[in-house]
Amino acid sequence: MAPKASLTLSKEDARALERNHGNKKTSWLVRLREKREAARLDAGARGYAGPGAGRAVGVEPSVEVMGTSVQVCGFWPFVTGSATPVVGVPLGIHLTRGFPVCGDPIHYFLANLISNPSMFVLGRPGLGKSSLTRRIETVLEAYGVLPMVLGDLKPDHVDLVRAQGGQVIAVGPGRNAVNPLDRGPLYPLLDQLPDDEAARAHSDLRAFQVATVTGLLQQAAGRSLDALESTIVSVGLRVLDETIKDRDPVLPDLLELIEAHHETISRIVQDHGDKAVYSSRTRGLTDVLRKLGADGPYGDLFARPTTVAIKLDRPVAFDLSSIEDGDAALQAAVQQVCWAYGSSAVSAAKRLAAAGLEKERHYVLVMDEMWRMLRADPRLVHFIDSLTRLNRTMGVGQIMITHTMNDLKLPNTELTQMAWGFVERAGMVMLGGLAEGEMGNLETVFSLSETEKAMITDWSSEVTINPETGQAAAPPGLGCFLMKIGKKPGTPFRMVMTDLERDVNDTNRSWKQMSAEVAERRRRMVEDNPIEEGMEVI
Repeated sequence: MAPKASLTLSKEDARALERNHGNKKTSWLVRLREKREAARLDAGARGYAGPGAGRAVGVEPSVEVMGTSVQVCGFWPFVTGSATPVVGVPLGIHLTRGFPVCGDPIHYFLANLISNPSMFVLGRPGLGKSSLTRRIETVLEAYGVLPMVLGDLKPDHVDLVRAQGGQVIAVGPGRNAVNPLDRGPLYPLLDQLPDDEAARAHSDLRAFQVATVTGLLQQAAGRSLDALESTIVSVGLRVLDETIKDRDPVLPDLLELIEAHHETISRIVQDHGDKAVYSSRTRGLTDVLRKLGADGPYGDLFARPTTVAIKLDRPVAFDLSSIEDGDAALQAAVQQVCWAYGSSAVSAAKRLAAAGLEKERHYVLVMDEMWRMLRADPRLVHFIDSLTRLNRTMGVGQIMITHTMNDLKLPNTELTQMAWGFVERAGMVMLGGLAEGEMGNLETVFSLSETEKAMITDWSSEVTINPETGQAAAPPGLGCFLMKIGKKPGTPFRMVMTDLERDVNDTNRSWKQMSAEVAERRRRMVEDNPIEEGMEVI
């Protein structure tokens, strides 16, 4: 009979044995031997125990991948789902967990993940805000949602819209004009709508005109219109709408109407037939209208009919890059009119589709560089506020872009709260790299954890130089964003760009051209002035 294997006790087992006496000691040793025999038959997480059994000291975690049940059907029992819904535009890869991150305001709204089809993008310059927006525009257009960029100042979106076969309208002095009183494509078809719907559409159209002209006049005047001036504008536009049927009215028509002492306006002014009283009470308004006329500093940009009508069956971008960066007032004025014109056109398209007169289409409105308009005239926050409240009723998505929350900090508390409401009401917010001082502003709108705040501020770190090559590394926060939806924890991701996107996302062409020209000049200088042997190039 083979000898029984001895039982080797560990220090812990030996101490336990000393605590046992008499018959209990034998029974305890028997139970311990049985327990060890059973353990040898159980592989456990690291393999079989015992000498020569091949038990692993440590086991590295396996790489996790994700796929559909069709693609990885053979591995289905071992596949886990993503922490975020795979709904909407593919954006990039989760920074810590590696799974794909998807999202956009349209499809998140349709999936009841957000209550408002709008998105606000915040981040320091050069970290990828426009690239992220262009990715969303690209995929949404493929899904059948038409992007409309209502004012591209740099331009950042023009190349993409052209690549999509869309319409690019260059607006600026000496280029195409946009008429603030343009009635849009709905006006000629009002008689084809049911009476009630036609009345509502006509009322909304006039409201768009009044808001646009009032905002434009305030921006040009550098002050708010008083009660009388606002009433004159509203009544004057109504009179023009009733008297001019064969064409769209223009601002010079409004000026002419006021200067002609029209009886309706005279009654509002209460001049009692005194021309001097009439002139004194309307002079401030007529002076601003002359400034917006053909002889004013803006030329005929706002004083003639719209040059190119917007097309509602393809992507659209208003190219405002011809306006000088130093002319902030003109930039803001053109932005405002283009935003209003585009929003009015989309509203008209929705009404026409509801009446069966046009094909049903879906749109996403992109409002970039908001800070320029607000810096030129903080009062325009009222105009933007009126537009941002229409996206759900109009059935369109909306993307607003600016650099920081400080861009939305206006001269008084009331205006600031209204501007911060744009972020607060947005269904989803994309946060790129931001300075540490911005965290307090953000927390007034929604909550951020300490980890999220540290992540956002780290992304705004300065570019470092590689001492070996002397070349600058990519910014640490390039393409990194935190997707926030309400009070839920944010989803950090890095946008992944495909090769097909790189050309339309290159917004540094002019700098690359200059860099190439500088390198060529340096090469010629070296050829013309060869360096003597032994001299060091600094």
